[in-house]
Amino acid sequence: MQSQKEKHHEEIQKLQADLDHWKNEYYRAYADMQNLRKNVEKDHREAIKYRAEGFVDNLLPILDGFHLALSVEVKSEEMKNFLVGFQFIYRNLVNVLEQEGVSEVSPKVGDKFDPTVMQALETKFDEGEPNRVLQVNLKGYKLHEHLIRPAIVVVSTDKKDEDKKEENNDSQPESKELDA
Repeated sequence: MQSQKEKHHEEIQKLQADLDHWKNEYYRAYADMQNLRKNVEKDHREAIKYRAEGFVDNLLPILDGFHLALSVEVKSEEMKNFLVGFQFIYRNLVNVLEQEGVSEVSPKVGDKFDPTVMQALETKFDEGEPNRVLQVNLKGYKLHEHLIRPAIVVVSTDKKDEDKKEENNDSQPESKELDA
């Protein structure tokens, strides 16, 4: 009788261990599914939030054209009327883009160079403080927190940096042309 009780007791312990094992597996699978669901929802929200990024990127040359057209000073009345129309269209386009989360990155001359939202096209010696914006060639744009295009700027440098650049140019051997 004792051996049967021990046998049943061992069997109960084995079944209890199996139950605990599968219970843990169930909780682990449930937690994995919850994490997966949260990640999919987050990815879906991000995809919706940034759905227009490619479209906005394609609009940037059009915005650049408007900036160029609006920066020209016109003298004839006929051209001034066209300019008023361009300004109206431009403002409406900018308003629609802002409603979708697009914002301009437009540094001013004299602002400190910020490599996270600006790209230095060139550096020039300037008597003032180094790493300052000397000229803005193109405005940059963001869609929410994503940078679509950095602002293209010319940045100031001090005399030491200019001398180093010249030394590097002088120390590089001149390239020889190869006959093809």
